[in-house]
Amino acid sequence: MSGRVVVVGAGLAGAKTVEALREGGYDGRVTLLGAEPDRPYERPPLSKGYLTGSEERDSAFVHEPGWYAAHDVDLRTGTTVTALDLGARDVVDDAGTRTGFDHLVLATGSEPRRLGVPGADLDGVAYLRTLPDSDRLRAALTRDRRVVVVGGGWIGLEVAAAASGAGAHVTVLVRDVLPLVGVLGPELADLFAGLHREHGVDLRTRAEVAEIVAAGDGTSVGGVALEDGTVVPADLVVVGIGAAPRTALAEAAGLHVEDGVVVDQHLRSSHPQVLAVGDIARAAHPLLGTHVRVEHWANALNQPTTAAATILGRDEPYDRLPYFFTDQYDLGMEYVGHAPHGGYDEVVVRGDLAARELVAFWRRGGRVVAGMNVNVWDVVDDVQALIRSGAVVDRDRLADPDVPLGSLTAP
Repeated sequence: MSGRVVVVGAGLAGAKTVEALREGGYDGRVTLLGAEPDRPYERPPLSKGYLTGSEERDSAFVHEPGWYAAHDVDLRTGTTVTALDLGARDVVDDAGTRTGFDHLVLATGSEPRRLGVPGADLDGVAYLRTLPDSDRLRAALTRDRRVVVVGGGWIGLEVAAAASGAGAHVTVLVRDVLPLVGVLGPELADLFAGLHREHGVDLRTRAEVAEIVAAGDGTSVGGVALEDGTVVPADLVVVGIGAAPRTALAEAAGLHVEDGVVVDQHLRSSHPQVLAVGDIARAAHPLLGTHVRVEHWANALNQPTTAAATILGRDEPYDRLPYFFTDQYDLGMEYVGHAPHGGYDEVVVRGDLAARELVAFWRRGGRVVAGMNVNVWDVVDDVQALIRSGAVVDRDRLADPDVPLGSLTAP
């Protein structure tokens, strides 16, 4: 198939899109544009293995340096796209160069939400999104350093675990009653709170940051002032209060944007020649019956195959269930499914919650809508099959470790 595909955003989603095009037999021109100077890399190692020192820097890169040239992909790093001219089917970059396309794939990802309090621009206030961010944090997480993490989401807790493992004195400030309560609900969020406290982290809930306080030099961080008047001493403040999809280009071009770029199950946007993948894609999900936007590695890894198939004229809707994972201290976890706040009736636990060896199931109307395995392995396929089956499952059998998961989908 001839023509030209331009992919904007050279992260994992962008790199996997060009890979899927070539593997799918696309023989037209392919251009991959990325604002960062590095070739495409994956982000999980930035807060996990690379940050903790258990993985090398090169392990984060999606492809070897010569892969793009070998597969006739025009990779342009250090190139910021400033506009999409959909009428002319051109992408305009910061040098004024116009690159034409027959199909355009937006893979612009997300960016950290900024902390909007006085002192947030002091030296020593850090965010984690890019490889250079991780380089700087890795060097800064040293023994006896006073590290304050603002935010109790996945990134914040993974950074806290890495800092604690490096011997730093770690405080985590969470606005909610528990970290991750918006994702896991109160039934499971306490598991992670206890995990961090057992490793010496000073985890403070219902904590509202009022100001980042300067040290004696007036330019660097000295502490974090809370609204209750408490000041937490700090040499380094890491902000992890969520991310926002980078949709400015799509909005300016007139695409349908609503908590991300709205796309159908084939990842086509409101313009039929423009697709979106990864963090920015709010995709119609044929199994879940709703639009879903997921800021996790698995979407960036897997959606590009569907995008490439759509460009190649194949009917292959994206129907993978949302999936994410985390590694913190000696805890490993995988989550699959979709159980938003208010979207489930109860959580059923199979295993030992106190020992943190379990599989948890979120149920709605007797059906499993999501599952999470903690330090229990090789069950994700069975959990996915259970969710996809839509079977009404007996609660006692679901909770019984002696009942094989695979048998629960049987009539």
